[in-house]
Amino acid sequence: MMAYLSPFAPTTLVIIGAFVLLIISTIKTIHLHSYLYITVAFLLLAFAVELPQFGHDTSVYVFPEIFGHAYLVDDFATLFDLMFLGGGALTLLINAIYLSKRDYYNGEFFALFLFAIFGMMTLAHANDLVAAFISLELTSLGIYALTGYHKNYRGSNEAMLKYLILGSFAGVFFILGTAIFYGIAGTTVISELAAFIHLHGQEHLLALSAAGMFIMITVLFKIGAVPFHSWLLDVYLGAPFPVTMFMASTLKVALFAIALRLYLILYVDTGLVGNQAITVIAILTLLGGSWLAISQTVLKRMLAGSSIVHGGYMLIALSSIGLGADTAAPAIMFYLLSYFISSVGAFGILSYIAAGATRPLTYDDFKGMAYRRPYLSAMMAISMLSLSGFPSTIGFLGKFYIFTSAIESGQFFLAGLGIFVAFVSVYYYFKLIAMMYFYPDEESEGERHPFEVHISTLLIGFMAAVTIWGGIGTSLIPWFPGADGMIEIARQAIGSLP
Repeated sequence: MMAYLSPFAPTTLVIIGAFVLLIISTIKTIHLHSYLYITVAFLLLAFAVELPQFGHDTSVYVFPEIFGHAYLVDDFATLFDLMFLGGGALTLLINAIYLSKRDYYNGEFFALFLFAIFGMMTLAHANDLVAAFISLELTSLGIYALTGYHKNYRGSNEAMLKYLILGSFAGVFFILGTAIFYGIAGTTVISELAAFIHLHGQEHLLALSAAGMFIMITVLFKIGAVPFHSWLLDVYLGAPFPVTMFMASTLKVALFAIALRLYLILYVDTGLVGNQAITVIAILTLLGGSWLAISQTVLKRMLAGSSIVHGGYMLIALSSIGLGADTAAPAIMFYLLSYFISSVGAFGILSYIAAGATRPLTYDDFKGMAYRRPYLSAMMAISMLSLSGFPSTIGFLGKFYIFTSAIESGQFFLAGLGIFVAFVSVYYYFKLIAMMYFYPDEESEGERHPFEVHISTLLIGFMAAVTIWGGIGTSLIPWFPGADGMIEIARQAIGSLP
């Protein structure tokens, strides 16, 4: 019993925290900051319990008498769990000021937040298609509710409705693919499906390929890949800033967790999902996302379009896995980390500035900000440089590993397109930097804001420092894992897959 309880403890702590917050949310005298710190405490406690479990190089099926082989604890899932828990804590702490200035947040918001993280953690551990679907829908239901949490704001209600309709529609494909797999193979366990397809795949190749593509369509919908991206910009704009940050960073990590597990175990060797299909989707995503990002004036929508482009970069590496690129899967995991760090910094600054705003922030709102808020402007510039892949930032190394994997697999056109799109991204990222440093703001000229020392600003500064450290300083401390060290950690996690 204890052998099962220990690996299951971090997930248990998160779900206990969710129910505790749900119960005490009925107490009207509890201050919002108390809910926030209780939530962060549960996340950090789960993180502390999870961290020693990484590196044991073992795979454990939790309660196999009850769940069978559906819930698997391995280094792959553990590494993603650490990213979810750390990402959730950072999201809440960085948005502390924004949350405190909105009167519609209460304990239920934080309970839903933990329910969503619980769904992400079970999704990373899912070794069964039915378990993966339940986890995916649990995560999605939490995000749907969080997206529409500002009930009196029409844009938030519209975003929730669009996300709910299209997300539910996408989930149908996952169920359909799972039903086909079960009808042919008699199992929905991912590792058992792979073994069955190796032995009998040629007998049912067309049906199995259709099932594999149906499931990937759901994942591509959730990632926001073109042409499955129609909900993304509206959802990002209508959702509250903490939720937008959560979706852009942590949720994207969770979706690629299940995409990688499916691809590495089920799709690579069996050929159910052809590399050509993923390559075409990657090209459409890079080009379509770039066009959307360039054409926006509202910064939330610009970052939504750019997140589509970053998903396209990772699809480049995903298509390279099946062509023998050993660096492709670790490159995706490193890129997820680099994008998370950069996007959290950017969204954190927007959230901090938008705390007192009554309308969406545009490029024009940042004119002259380098004079008014020099420290925040420098941090935002660092985030923009990293997102564009500028040298000496962690974003540059993330793109370097992605393009290297494409070249290793012989996809020179895809690597060239990715580099071209990275140059295009300079326009919409550097446009914001230009607004801050080179365009005066006549209306607010002379109003200089002092740097406010707060947990939100300190963590934003920390993320900016990590962004630079990840690009140039990773070899200065021998015991601190640099970029190569993170790649090795990713390789170790991938090596634990069954």
